[in-house]
This record gives sequence, C-alpha cells and structure tokens, in this order.
Amino acid sequence: MSILESFANAIRGLLANKLRSILTMLGVIIGVGAIITTTAIGEGAKADITERIQTLGANILAVRPGQDRFRGRGSADSRKSLTVEDIAMLQERGKSFGYITPELSNRAQVKYLNRNTNTTIVGTSPEYLVTANFTVERGSFFTAHDIRYRQRVCVLGKTVADDLFGQTEPVGKTVKIRNIGFHVLGVMKEKGASGWRNPDDRVFIPYSTAMKRVFGAEYLSSISIQANDENLLQTAETEVTELLRKQHKIAANKELDFHVRNQAEFMETLEESSQTFTNMILGIAVVSLVVGGIGIMNIMLVSVTERTKEIGLRKAVGAQRTDILFQFLVESTTLALVGGIVGVGVGIIGAEAVPSLWGWRTEVSVVYGVLSFVVSALVGVFFGAYPAWKAAKLHPIDALRHE
Repeated sequence: MSILESFANAIRGLLANKLRSILTMLGVIIGVGAIITTTAIGEGAKADITERIQTLGANILAVRPGQDRFRGRGSADSRKSLTVEDIAMLQERGKSFGYITPELSNRAQVKYLNRNTNTTIVGTSPEYLVTANFTVERGSFFTAHDIRYRQRVCVLGKTVADDLFGQTEPVGKTVKIRNIGFHVLGVMKEKGASGWRNPDDRVFIPYSTAMKRVFGAEYLSSISIQANDENLLQTAETEVTELLRKQHKIAANKELDFHVRNQAEFMETLEESSQTFTNMILGIAVVSLVVGGIGIMNIMLVSVTERTKEIGLRKAVGAQRTDILFQFLVESTTLALVGGIVGVGVGIIGAEAVPSLWGWRTEVSVVYGVLSFVVSALVGVFFGAYPAWKAAKLHPIDALRHE
C-alpha cells in the first residue's frame, strides 16, 4: 500500500469516528495552540523591549532611592534620599556623563472645564526631552527660567490632550492640577502604549513647581543620566555611584541609600522575566502534548483490538509486518498532524485575541509554527509506535480466530 493510500485510509478512519477523533486530538490541539500563543506573547515582549531600548537609549543610567530589588539585595524600600543638591553636585563634578534629568512623579487629577482625567504628573527639567527621547509635537517645552521661578506651566502627553480637549487645540489653554491652574505650553508627540505602560498618559511640569507647589515634596523619585558614550556606560555608573556615596556621606562598608541601573540592564531583566513566563507556559504546553500523545496511543490500542480480524486477513493474503506497522504509524501520525494543524490555527487566533483582551503585544513566529507542526508529527510517531508494533506482531491465525 502506498503512502497516499495509507493517508487516505487514515483520513477515512478519522471521518468515520468524528467525535472519537476530535477527543483524541484535543490534547495535541491544546498543546500546539498554547505553544503558538505563548511564543507569540514572548516574541512580542522581546520586540517591545528592543524598541524601548532603541527609544530610551542604551546609554541612560537611572538612579533611584533605596535598595535595588533586581540585583538580589532585598526588596526595594521606600527610603527617600535623592535631592536637588545631588543634581547640582553631579552637574558640577561629572566627567563621563552629560545630561542629567531629575524626576518626581505622582498620580493626580487634571481638569479642563467639565472634563477630567487621573494621570501621572511628572516633575522634570528640559533635559527630559533628551534622556527620555521625547519630542514636542505642538507648542514648546518649559525652560530653565520656568524651573527657577517655579512657573505653573505644563506640557501634555497625547493621551491626556485627547482626553481633556478632544479636537480643541490645548496650547494656550489653562488646566487645573490638584485645583492649581497651569498654562499649557505644548503637546508631546505620541509614542504609543506598550502593555500596561503608556508614556503618552502623562503631564509634564517643572520639577521645582512639582516639589513646592503641587506635591510638597523634598525628595526626587529618580534621576536619569546620559553617559557621554555607550562605551563609557560602566565608567559613568561607577562615577555616579562614588559621587553620590560621598555626597550622602556613606562609608565604603555601608549599604547605599540609592541604586544605579543602566537602561539596557533593566530591559535585560524584563526580557529574562518575560522568557521565564514563556518557558513556564511552554512547559505546560509540552505536558498537554504528552497527554495528547497518550490519548493517541490509547485510541490506537483500541483500534488494534477492534481491527484484529482485519489485520489477520491482511497478513493471510500476503501483507508483511512492515506493512501493518507502517499503516498504524500513518494513522497515529495523521491524528497528530490534523491535531497539529488545528492547534496552529487555534494558536494564531489566540495570539490575535491577546492584544485586544489584555493589551499585550504579540508576534506570531513562523519558526515556532513549523516547529510545533513537526513536534505534533513526532508525537504521533512516538506514541503510535507501540500500538503499531503490537499490531504488526499479531499471528495471522490467532488474529483470524479473535472474537
């Protein structure tokens, strides 16, 4: 019997027992579908992280108060340690870095006439445009003069501008932040949301105004520093650490009250976390494939029992053991392949649904799609081997006498 005839017989067998075939393939469908969907989420996360690195720049250092929760030194604490004096000192003494951006952020209600939105208020400086790679689309950003005199001026993120003004031009209007009037200087160019993070859902004000007039804060949330060159990133990180250690009067053997991270390192940590999640779900998917394979083996064993007389008759008219072995292997592989095809379709549908359901970016990988299909075929061959061998070794006389 040719390969095509064997596949045709296998398809006829599937169609003759539709419900049993569907239930048998269910494990393979779930496993392959889970592989396609989870790898699409993982690939989307990697692409998103890569874009963030390109957007924010790999030569950016982030200084934050407290311990570093990413480097195994305990969880991040709420210690407040970064001040405006730290900014002045770094600007005066820094050699391997240039732009320095203070940042103080908090959530607050912003109003315009009868519209309002709860958004993130970012107190910062003009250098933010460089260190965070932002661009003003309309109007202008605030200046050092605005910071010096604690002016009540702001620049809106695209999302905030749309929420408050719709089609109306925001520049020149006055909004209220915590019931304090702020003159709108400009609107940022849209960056686009990525998952839970939306850089457009922000309002930017001078950090001096944020500290004294809005939040009444004495400490900064973070400091962003741009190294003069990517090759000087480690040098800049060491220099910043030593300068701040001296500024905060911390002995060499004492724990720091701040931590310094470079942007690329932070994104690498996020990528590792994303990969861990993907690997965990892939493990579950592999278990589903194994369960599906066991289901195929059980059904093929039942099929061998049901078709014992047929096997005996085929052997009696000249069929060899290899013919019987091949026939049952083709049938088990066909079950797995059809399950794999359906699973790929289910996985693609799942990957397309994820962004609308949870806002996660997904990218379906052709490589993983082909790999899943091949794995499903191997599952059919592996788990169909024992039933096929059992069928092939049946003695024709015993098989013909079987009731």
